Amino acid sequence: MSRIGKAPIAIPAGVDVNIGEGVVTVKGAKGELSLNLLSGIELKQEDGQLSVEIGGNEKLGAMSGTTRALINNMVTGVSEGFEKKLSIIGVGYRAKAQGKSLNLQLGFSHDINYDLPEGVTAETPTQTEIIVRGSDKQRVGQAAANIRAFRPPEPYKGKGIRYTDEYVVRKQAKKA
Repeated sequence: MSRIGKAPIAIPAGVDVNIGEGVVTVKGAKGELSLNLLSGIELKQEDGQLSVEIGGNEKLGAMSGTTRALINNMVTGVSEGFEKKLSIIGVGYRAKAQGKSLNLQLGFSHDINYDLPEGVTAETPTQTEIIVRGSDKQRVGQAAANIRAFRPPEPYKGKGIRYTDEYVVRKQAKKA
């Protein structure tokens, strides 16, 4: 069994974990998430902690760590939530959140309207900042990656959409 799989998951106050037949459901202030478990992986809840057990099947050792990480992300998501911050760099590039969609002007001849997936919200504190929030870590990361893919940062001038903590390696322009 992996070392990550052996670590217990602390369940904070206000989070409810229901373990059913092959399904675990986590409810909290930010929403509800569920995960289908592999056969052979069992969860035990005691004293405000959740532990993953594989029984006698050693082939499920690697999946125990993956399952534990997924459940920990679910617990964190419904209690605190996840967010990704994006920055837009370029003259005339801007974004505007409108309900469940995001309007992007990225130097193309047309605007881009990106419909956000279920459970994901976006807000634009300024025209050049986008904050993507949600309770499901995978959906938040995928939505941020899809937004970034409309105009990834280019290496010569650095224009495009990038994560706030991303460093873009700049290339030197062609010399005459």
